[in-house]
Amino acid sequence: MDRLVRILAAPVLLAQALRLRRTALILPEPKGARTGRIGAGPPLRLLILGDSSGAGVGVDHQDDALLGHLTRALATDYCLEWQLLAHTGATSPHALKMLDQAGPIDVAVIALGVNDVTRLTSASKWLAVQNTLFQRLRDQHGARLICVTPIPPMGEFPLLPNPLRWVLGRHAARLQTARHALFAQYPEYCPLSFDLTMDPTLMAQDGFHPGAQAYRIWGETTAQAIRAARPFILP
Repeated sequence: MDRLVRILAAPVLLAQALRLRRTALILPEPKGARTGRIGAGPPLRLLILGDSSGAGVGVDHQDDALLGHLTRALATDYCLEWQLLAHTGATSPHALKMLDQAGPIDVAVIALGVNDVTRLTSASKWLAVQNTLFQRLRDQHGARLICVTPIPPMGEFPLLPNPLRWVLGRHAARLQTARHALFAQYPEYCPLSFDLTMDPTLMAQDGFHPGAQAYRIWGETTAQAIRAARPFILP
């Protein structure tokens, strides 16, 4: 049904997308190091790979982004060597290119999908690139655990007008369901699950990116998942 809506409402959707691009508040990526080492305990090599949310857009410094909350939480259990490969506008194909900069890792955290959704990437193309990404993380970089952040519920984003919001929300749900079904076959797959309502207090000032509180919840939830998988990720 949403495919038919996209065809019939194409002029309206295009006009809404162009207006949003002109008027949306553009927030910078936060300051702070993108590689480092912290903590004490067994060694653990961590990679965060993603788009603007992975990069921490919505806060001023990496200390308040996913990276900061996650590395602090894990530093009590591990000697953590970490790397952040993420930038605004990154799609899944961009992430494949960014992986060229990564070395050996034990745990990967993926934050991708929003930009694939806004480009209305087909499910078949999405799955092909996501599968290649997963296999490269596992086979070339040695990841024993791959934590995958769900695509946000874009149908609830307050910034997006309808019918654009409805179309993107439906497409996001479709890609999310397809990826979960594909990755479920891999023992390294760790789907992250947390319930973040579109409460304005959890959002950045642009109404699109997470705020500091949302990043804290995301980071702590991911740390819990990594701790639970400890027997599988340590040699």
